[in-house]
Amino acid sequence: MSDNPARPERRPYREVPVTVVGRPERGADGSTRDLAAVEEPLEVRLHGRPFAVIMRTPGEDRELATGFLWSESVIRLSADVGAVEHCRHPDHPETHNVVDVFLHGEAASGLARLLGERRNVLTNSSCGLCGRVTIESLQQRARPITSAWTMTREIVAALPDRLRERQVTFAETGGLHAAGLFQTDGTCDLIAEDVGRHNAVDKVVGAMLMENRVPLTAHALVVSGRTSFEIVQKAWVAGIALVCAVSAPSSLAIELAQEAGITLLGFVRDGGFNVYSHPARIE
Repeated sequence: MSDNPARPERRPYREVPVTVVGRPERGADGSTRDLAAVEEPLEVRLHGRPFAVIMRTPGEDRELATGFLWSESVIRLSADVGAVEHCRHPDHPETHNVVDVFLHGEAASGLARLLGERRNVLTNSSCGLCGRVTIESLQQRARPITSAWTMTREIVAALPDRLRERQVTFAETGGLHAAGLFQTDGTCDLIAEDVGRHNAVDKVVGAMLMENRVPLTAHALVVSGRTSFEIVQKAWVAGIALVCAVSAPSSLAIELAQEAGITLLGFVRDGGFNVYSHPARIE
């Protein structure tokens, strides 16, 4: 048996000291303990070479890395991914924050060129890859989405609550965003949580890609918070025809949704919502 201490459990939250003031429902005023969402860097390597660093909540790291590489056009097919492995060392637990991805086919053959052009990209929990991908470059990769399915307004109005019901870590911390994939009848197939809403999207798309289920032409994407350009970008590349959020979209997210053929919904709460693009999918 090894003399090395056991690896720490990789939880999405940790206990922290806190002083509660003026909140009787949380106990009397004074020092106590609370649960905070974990935010740590994940280094994504390609064949052992650094590619990007993503600030994220631990959990579904392999799916996050796969979804991130998909949205970055590093991979275009599930077959492009050979293996996705956590780096591990018994004396250095921080290596759990490193994922190494090995590529196949054309993705592997273009690796030297890709790494030669690439600078390390640091994404934080609020802005994603701000401004790095333009609408024009996306149009070269993806055609406008033409999925003709519809969703009733009653099902749409219920989606944020169905997402919230499955946010286990949010219930503990109040500090995580979520993304979920739903069928047209409102059935939830998959959700993920993260400090970054765009990371949560990468996690669910990456999980589906690893099961060879992309493009996601029969799914709607539901996200907590607002809808940014990056989220609509990731939905377009994944073939998702409807994006639903409980808060507002940005102006560039609306413009991109219009170009992409995506139905973009905002302020989905209290039984109503706004439709910003392609309303024909709502009945």
